[in-house]
Amino acid sequence: MALDIRRFIQRFVEEAADHLPRLREGISALEQGHADREQINELFRAAHTLKGSSRMLKLVPITALAHSTEELLSALRDGTLSATPAVTSLLSQSVDGLADLVSRLAEGASGDDLPAADEALCSALENAAHGQATAPPSPQTTLAPSSATSIPPSSAALVTESELRLSDTVRVRLDRLDDVIRLMGEVLSGHHHLHTLVDQARALSTSLPAEQQAPFHAFHRDLKDSVLSHDSLMSDLHDRALQMRMLPLSVVFDPLAHMSRELAQSLGKQVDCRVRGSEIELDRQMIDRLSDPLIHLLRNALDHGLEPPAERQAAGKSPRGQLVIEAWQDADWVVVEMHDDGAGIDLDVVRQKALTKQLVNEEQLNALSEQETLELIFLPGFSTKSMITDFSGRGVGMDVVKRTVVDELNGDLQLASERGSGTRFTLRLPLSLAMMRVLLVRVGDINLGVTAPYVSELVECSSHAFIDAAGQRTLILRNEFVPVVSLAQLLGLPVTTSVTDKTLLLVVHQRHQKLALIIDSLIDEHDMVIKPLPGHLRYLPLVSGMVSMGRNALVSLLHVPALLETTRHNVQRSSHERPSPTQAKRILVVDDSLNTREIEKDVLEAWGYHVTLAENGRDGLAKALAEPFDAVLTDVEMPVMDGFALTTRLRENEAYRYRPIIIITSREKEADRRRGIEVGADAYIVKGSFDQNNLVETLQALLG
Repeated sequence: MALDIRRFIQRFVEEAADHLPRLREGISALEQGHADREQINELFRAAHTLKGSSRMLKLVPITALAHSTEELLSALRDGTLSATPAVTSLLSQSVDGLADLVSRLAEGASGDDLPAADEALCSALENAAHGQATAPPSPQTTLAPSSATSIPPSSAALVTESELRLSDTVRVRLDRLDDVIRLMGEVLSGHHHLHTLVDQARALSTSLPAEQQAPFHAFHRDLKDSVLSHDSLMSDLHDRALQMRMLPLSVVFDPLAHMSRELAQSLGKQVDCRVRGSEIELDRQMIDRLSDPLIHLLRNALDHGLEPPAERQAAGKSPRGQLVIEAWQDADWVVVEMHDDGAGIDLDVVRQKALTKQLVNEEQLNALSEQETLELIFLPGFSTKSMITDFSGRGVGMDVVKRTVVDELNGDLQLASERGSGTRFTLRLPLSLAMMRVLLVRVGDINLGVTAPYVSELVECSSHAFIDAAGQRTLILRNEFVPVVSLAQLLGLPVTTSVTDKTLLLVVHQRHQKLALIIDSLIDEHDMVIKPLPGHLRYLPLVSGMVSMGRNALVSLLHVPALLETTRHNVQRSSHERPSPTQAKRILVVDDSLNTREIEKDVLEAWGYHVTLAENGRDGLAKALAEPFDAVLTDVEMPVMDGFALTTRLRENEAYRYRPIIIITSREKEADRRRGIEVGADAYIVKGSFDQNNLVETLQALLG
């Protein structure tokens, strides 16, 4: 993809429009003797930024003049030079020259169209920086360095007028824009409270005497109409405020594409980087925090993923690697994907490195599915590089990516890889961190919030619908076993006793993992402004932010990934306390649901079996053929290879011709049962009537 240099030049012009006024203000303070050390530092940084940005875009005249200006400001900053009238005059002329060059860019000139920098002015600036007295050049020559004739002073005014006419944007400091959005959020929160007042007014009207109800009804109707008429206005106003902070992903994508070629070259590799969907917009906060994770992924793809040209040719590939960075919008999410056509991730290398670095032990490693093994690369300290270089191998990077995307950006990160075909990282991100859809729930006397992207569904059921799976209360929800946990107990809050047999469950999820949280009631659901936690509360892992319910009532937002992780650790801790016999039978559990795999594992380990997990039929077949198992438990509906196909393939193998295979599925039709028998299953258990004792008894009977 060709780099759109005009877009970068336009961004440079906007950046310069911010730095040039600061330079003028600082020079004016120098002239009046009011500039302190920090102001001189700011002047130096502004000139340094202009020099660096222009150098990247090969705007040679601007780079040269900014460099000479930086030299003089460096001498002022170091105290080797004082701000005499001659020095401030030179600085003023340099800023005029920079402004003229930037103005030409704003009018459509390219870098090649710019006149050469004024050599006399550059020399005067650098001589002054070294304490050499030089007569300053005529100020007029700096306005048009390419011309031998001077330009009347009115030309400067014409340039300024041209800039004013061309400008259709206003630069606003981000903190001021954040203040506007914050205040709009407070107004919106207060407006939501008016709905509560409307409901209270309706309830109050029923308690009034009959003769007062008619006028109060009229008041209630007017109040309600007024609040409703302002709903859409308030929402539109806040949406417009948020849109002012939206930026296209090209701000990140285009520099990444440019960077990929330079980094690949430094590694002796070749790459074609294609960018798609760069017009998709994200909140400025998201853009800022997304840069580092994407750079880590880019470096990972170039260093670990893409092979050297000779190695690619030997494998029948083009010597030039292909790297694609693309984005698309999916409802309230933006999906960002980076994938390459490299060698893919070698699972054997990952396993060996994880053991060598003692990130997991051998028993834990054997229990991991193929996908879980892949995701070991996200553990802190993991690296498959055999040598540490300045490019990679220090064991940092991928854990930072996961922490940033999941914990800081409230998003999701998925990894897929196939040996010889490449690796794909998929990031799902909310459009904005400033405002999100929130469900407000009540637990005891406490109100809590959960952002809507993490909410799967609300379920009301009888307590009799729960099953006991190795001591873990569990709900069978369609084709999945979902652990059930009291949110009050999880957070250490007082548990309320229900007067009815009905239990209200908030089912939350992250990727393939689900958790059913017992709550007391649902309060409301609407778009709310997310307030970050203050510094002294950021150690709380289960809380990601706050929202306001009006009248300064703050509600904690639960961090769902942390809730899932905490629950999983609690279950693992309790399962590790169970005794494990030395001669345990080895069972392979195959299911695409993480919850179901873990629950079946807990049930079987509680009875002394040694369990290995697989996430689909292909993964299960590979593990079954790699090492012997005494029995196989499999689901039917799975991606890649379903349970019927897996059973068929296993029965074709001599080692599994007579080994017990049990199908556990939500399919209840007789035709499915017959199909299970036809492919060679020994037992068929329906999840809807699942009973752990029945499973264990069936397994014991089949194992003899």
